[in-house]
Amino acid sequence: MFLDKFLSFFSNDISIDLGTANTLVYQKGVGIVINEPSVVAISQDNKEIIAIGTPAKLMLGKNPDEVKVIKPLKDGVIADFQVTELMLRDLIMRAMKKRFLVKPRIIVSVPSGITEVEKRAVRDSALHAGAREVHLVSEPVAAAIGADLPINEPQGNMVMDIGGGTTEIAVISLFHIVVHNSIRLGGDKIDAAIVDYLRKKNNIHIGLQTAEKIKKEIGSAVPLEKELTMEIRGRDTISGYPITLKITSEAIRDAIADEVNNMIDAVKHLFERTVPELAADIAERGIILTGGGAKLLGLDKKISDVVDLPVHVVPDPLLCVVKGSGSILDNIDYYKEVLIQKIND
Repeated sequence: MFLDKFLSFFSNDISIDLGTANTLVYQKGVGIVINEPSVVAISQDNKEIIAIGTPAKLMLGKNPDEVKVIKPLKDGVIADFQVTELMLRDLIMRAMKKRFLVKPRIIVSVPSGITEVEKRAVRDSALHAGAREVHLVSEPVAAAIGADLPINEPQGNMVMDIGGGTTEIAVISLFHIVVHNSIRLGGDKIDAAIVDYLRKKNNIHIGLQTAEKIKKEIGSAVPLEKELTMEIRGRDTISGYPITLKITSEAIRDAIADEVNNMIDAVKHLFERTVPELAADIAERGIILTGGGAKLLGLDKKISDVVDLPVHVVPDPLLCVVKGSGSILDNIDYYKEVLIQKIND
């Protein structure tokens, strides 16, 4: 215990929200120091990293054969161990400003449905990247703490965290997840649904970056008071030539309807496994939406209309998980119960 306190005095401990779409880093006593897309560009010639984060994401879909652009996380977990390790090493060095006497202690947020193998992959990646000690915390718990919910009290708190690769829904009471549902559906699958819809309905092929832009600008879960339009460019699937097309928010709502409905179904399935006392608390307090996916226009209203409960989107939903894991880092003795205690080797 004394050694831990001594080491932490000399090191800058950090927490990481290792997301499919974005990776955020919180430095103890400082705050959020990094918010970058989880993308890495590697040279095929010498296997060296060309870019990480925003510069790498700008290369997606525009890279030559000599440059490989990789998203090393898929569905909220590590898909490419080696590249994830390289990305983490770079983020740790940047957070530490390349100067540290002692390796940092790191807290990493992970999906609640993660397997033992996936837990080991996250832990080992962080250790190999330069951590002296790695702790894991479930994303819904971190999100609840980041949203300032009273998870220490004997009452039900429901959090729905919608990320790039997963949607995590959990009921939390007395520091622990009582019941949870983790589905591998998030922003990435919504983007893919837009690409697929436009190819089938409008004979236009667009990239995932364009789909993400469409989602952010005119995507919605419910009819809008004033429907939106957007001009997009892509390739005509019949002629093969570049074309320009005007699309509407109604069309995009149709494109993503199945994904939105699957998210709401996951909420309904969770309520089926929630005890009446906790369900009563949630009926009174409502559902808290966090994660980048919570920004989809009208998603809170759509969920509320279906489940007939209040639904609240937190301010800065994308930052909620890293803020929560940062609070755990700053008060690790108080929050030690929320850490995933055992990782089987």
